Amino acid sequence: MNLIVLHETDFIRPGIVRLTGRRLEHISKVHRAEPGQHLRVGLIDGDIGLGEITDLSDQYVELRVEFTQSPPPPPPVTLILALPRPKMLKRIIQHVTALGVKRLVLINSYRVEKSYWQTPWLDEGKLLEQCLLGLEQAVDTKMPQIILRKRFKPFVEDELPELAKNSLKLVAHPVGGEACPVDLGESCTLVIGPEGGFIPYEVEKLKEIGFNSVHLGPRILRVETALPVLVSRLFPAH
Repeated sequence: MNLIVLHETDFIRPGIVRLTGRRLEHISKVHRAEPGQHLRVGLIDGDIGLGEITDLSDQYVELRVEFTQSPPPPPPVTLILALPRPKMLKRIIQHVTALGVKRLVLINSYRVEKSYWQTPWLDEGKLLEQCLLGLEQAVDTKMPQIILRKRFKPFVEDELPELAKNSLKLVAHPVGGEACPVDLGESCTLVIGPEGGFIPYEVEKLKEIGFNSVHLGPRILRVETALPVLVSRLFPAH
């Protein structure tokens, strides 16, 4: 936990927060904090600063907080991702959030098993938990927007053109296409398929609305590996 993320409900009076549960345990056992110690804090969807521990017990910790800087700027990318296997979903949501992506659309694909959409990890509360872990890791406070779309064709035909408007449109596909560009100077909509990739029909539907196929070379990577490589390649400065 590189950042203690705070919520408006944590404030017991102006400038003072009281924390319990997981954050108290982390401050006590990992930071081994004591009164007077300063920790890095951030207000969800707000600014980042420092918190001074003013009171610490087995039941709670109180901090006097001051916010002095903005969160890091996000990369200008919208990520469209075929729904991964449930056991991978948690890690991928954390990775996406830590990379600074602020809009993620999880979509269906021919190679996405129907059972994946039944996982409890798609519940809003579960997704927010994983996003929070990503924010804590990356020292960020801005929650991403996560959109679920269970029908590939209607989404690609009816929603994606507007969603990707005025951006470079790329679909990561291990077969054909060009090498993925490096250090873009413009916004991007990046589509990543499931394990095994999109089927040809799906790639063609994306190409029909202006998406260009790109690859990362001859090695075939898992989605959880390819995703951070692609985002870091497109926006290394972020």
